[in-house]
Amino acid sequence: MKVIVIGATGTLGKAVSNELAARHDVIEVGKHKGQYQVDLTNSESIKALFEKTGKVDAIIATTGKVHFGPLTEMTAEQFKIGLHDKLLGQIDLVLIGQHYLNAGGSITLTSGILTEQPIRLGVNATTANAALEGFVLAAAAEFSHGIRINIVSPTVLQESLKSYGSFFIGFEPVAASRAALAYSRSVDGIQTGQVYRVW
Repeated sequence: MKVIVIGATGTLGKAVSNELAARHDVIEVGKHKGQYQVDLTNSESIKALFEKTGKVDAIIATTGKVHFGPLTEMTAEQFKIGLHDKLLGQIDLVLIGQHYLNAGGSITLTSGILTEQPIRLGVNATTANAALEGFVLAAAAEFSHGIRINIVSPTVLQESLKSYGSFFIGFEPVAASRAALAYSRSVDGIQTGQVYRVW
């Protein structure tokens, strides 16, 4: 299969690309690096990406920026970071990318453990994650031609503890390679509308 991985230059994206490359033709896409570049906050950038890659069998997003900070001090602009980047960025990828999927293709998005297990300073992440999971549930019911859509919800990655460990005290981290297995289940499996939790 021809699989496009958005966020392939990040910690999780690299692991997902490595996991899938053993079986599939993986196109690695990053914001600034990779075979191609894309800005998920810009619809024209997403369209330009698919015009270059052509039709694909699977689309994966392992990226999305959110804002960590106290709700009592948060501004609307700060809250919009997660909405515009992680939430609407991945949704826009689906709205545009569906037209570049071969019949029977799949889309896999990324949420996170904070959907169900909120942390201090993480309300922006919880909001974006929960909305993404709701979108996938509803979108799966509408897709036809065998197109499937799922979402992976990982906990904090072992490789990311240096950057995010202080936010996730008491959480058991997982290796990026373990989280990557869930993306294989989505791409190579038969399910749709699923939340694959890797906790």
